[in-house]
Amino acid sequence: MSGLLVVGLLRGDQPGFASLELGFLGLGQLIEGLCEFGSVVLGAIVLGLRLAEPRGHCWRFGSLGRDQAQCRLWAQRPRAPPRTPGSKALVRLALPSVPPAARCVSSQGVLGVQLVGTLLAATLLHRLAPHCSFARWLLCNGSLYRYKHPSEEELRALAAPQRPRGRRERWANGCGEDRPLWVPRDAPFQLQTCPLTAVDALVLRFFAEYQWFLDFAVYAAAVFVLTEGYYHLLAPCEPNIAVFWGLLAVAFSAKVLMTITRLYFGAGASGERSVCLAFALLSLLLAMLVQALPEATLELGLEPGLASLTETLEPLLRPQGWDWAVPVVRLAVRAGLAAVGSLLGAGLVFPGLRLAQTHRDSLAMAEGRPLLQLLLHAGFLSPLLVLWFWVKPIARDLLLQPRPAGALLSDAAFDSLRLWALVALVALRLAGTRPHLQAYLCLARARVEQLRREAGRIEAREVQRRVVRVYCYVTVVSLQYLTPLVLTLHCALLLKVLGGYSWGLGPAAPLPPPPAHPQGPAEDEAQQTAARIAGALGGLLSPLLLRGLLSFLLWWTAACQVLSSLAGLYLHQRLGDP
Repeated sequence: MSGLLVVGLLRGDQPGFASLELGFLGLGQLIEGLCEFGSVVLGAIVLGLRLAEPRGHCWRFGSLGRDQAQCRLWAQRPRAPPRTPGSKALVRLALPSVPPAARCVSSQGVLGVQLVGTLLAATLLHRLAPHCSFARWLLCNGSLYRYKHPSEEELRALAAPQRPRGRRERWANGCGEDRPLWVPRDAPFQLQTCPLTAVDALVLRFFAEYQWFLDFAVYAAAVFVLTEGYYHLLAPCEPNIAVFWGLLAVAFSAKVLMTITRLYFGAGASGERSVCLAFALLSLLLAMLVQALPEATLELGLEPGLASLTETLEPLLRPQGWDWAVPVVRLAVRAGLAAVGSLLGAGLVFPGLRLAQTHRDSLAMAEGRPLLQLLLHAGFLSPLLVLWFWVKPIARDLLLQPRPAGALLSDAAFDSLRLWALVALVALRLAGTRPHLQAYLCLARARVEQLRREAGRIEAREVQRRVVRVYCYVTVVSLQYLTPLVLTLHCALLLKVLGGYSWGLGPAAPLPPPPAHPQGPAEDEAQQTAARIAGALGGLLSPLLLRGLLSFLLWWTAACQVLSSLAGLYLHQRLGDP
C-alpha cells in the first residue's frame, strides 16, 4: 500500500494533486491495516496470557483473574511499609494456598477466553475476507473453467448472407433500425473456455452473499473447535459462546434457502412456483406422519423431550388452574415442527433437483476415474446414511445387540459415532463440490449442442444469452449445494453441545438436573412464586427437548435431500433435457 504513494507521485497521466491524493489514500489504508493487525496481535497476546497464567498467580486487573479466592486475598493483603531511599530490599507478599476444589475457571471479568476468541474471529472475518477467503478459493482458484459466449463477429460469419431490405421494409421498420442477426441452429458454434477467476465472479449475482455466508460458516466452525479444546483442557464453569455462532449459522442457512426459493416465485416462473408449493404441502404431510412414528422405530427423541417440557410446565401451570395449557403447548410444538419441515421441504426441493442433474453430468465427466466416481456416489448417498442412523431397529439395535463377545458399541459410543459420522459425511460432500460445479458450468456447451438437433434459425442474442445465463447462475448453484451442508454441520455441532453428548467413545457425562429453587424461611409468597417462574422458564429448553428438536431438524433435512434428489434423478433420466 505504501508503494502507491510513490507510484502516484511519479505517474504522468494524472494531475499532481490527483496523484498525491491517490498516494495518501494508499498510505491511509496501510496505517489502517497496521492498526487492525495490532489489535489482532493484542487480542492474541491477551488470550495467550489468559491460557498460560499459572495457578498461583492472580492478575491485578480483574478481566484475567482465574482464582477468585486468591483475588480476594490479594485485595485484603497487608500494605507494605514505605521504602526508604537507602533500602534495597523488596517486600514480597505470599498468598495463602487455595484448595483445588475452590478453583474454577470463570470469565466474570471483562475479557474471557471465549470472548477474546470471538472478537479475534470477528476481526479476522472482517479484515481477511477481501484477502483470504475460503469461499472465493473454493470457487475461483482457477480449477473451474467456464464457457465464453461467441462474439458478434463469429456469429455473423456463421450466418447466411441476408438479402437487403427494400424501401417498404425500411419505411415500416424504421430507417435507422438495424435488423436482428439470425443464425442457423445447426451452425458449428465454437465455444472458448477460460478459468473462473475472482475478477469474473465479482459481477455475479449473490456472489457477496455467497462469500460472506460460507466464510462465516467456516469461522463459526473454527470457533466451535477452539471452544471445544478450551473446555476439554480447562473445564470452565461458564456458558459456551460457540452456541451463538452455531445458532447464527443455522439462521443464516435458513435465510439463504428462503432467499433462493423466493427467486422461483417471481414473474414468469409459474412452473417453479407450483413445484415449490406442491413439495411444501407434501413435506407438511410427511412431517406430521414422521412425528406420529413411535420412538421404537424412529428415535428422534421428541417424546422424551416433550415429556421433559410437560414436567417443567405442570408445576407452574397447575396452581393457576391452567392444566389445559399443557396439551396445547405440546400440540403447538408439534405443529411448529411440521411448519418448519414444510418450509425446509420447499427450500430444499430445487437444490435436490439441481444436485441430481450435476451428479449425472459429473459421473459422465469422471468416466475412467473410479476413485472420483466412488467419491461422487458416496457423497450423493450420504443423506441415506443420516436417515439410517436414526432408525432404531437397523441402527442402534443392530450395533448394540448382545453377542457372545459383547456388544459392538455402548449407547454413549453410538451417539458419539453418529456425531462423527455426520461431520465426516459433510466433509465428503464438500470434497465433491468442484466436480459438481464444473458439471454445471458444462451445461453451456450442452445447451449449444442441443441447438444442432433443431431445425430453423435463431437470433444471435439468444445464443449468447443461453451461454451467459449458465455462468451468471453459478453462485446460486453453489449456494444450493453448500447451504444444506452448512445447515447439517452446525445442527450436528449444536446437538453435541446442547444435547449433552461427547466426542469420545466412552460413557457420556450425565445430564444436569433441572434447576431447583429451595424455599427459604425468610422468603415471602411473591419471592417464592418468582423463583418458581424463573426455574420453570430456565428449565423449558432442557437437554432432552433440545435433543429432540435438533435430531428432527437433522433427520428432516436429510430426508428432504433424499426425496428431491431421487425425484430429480427420475425426471432427468426420463426427460434428458439439460
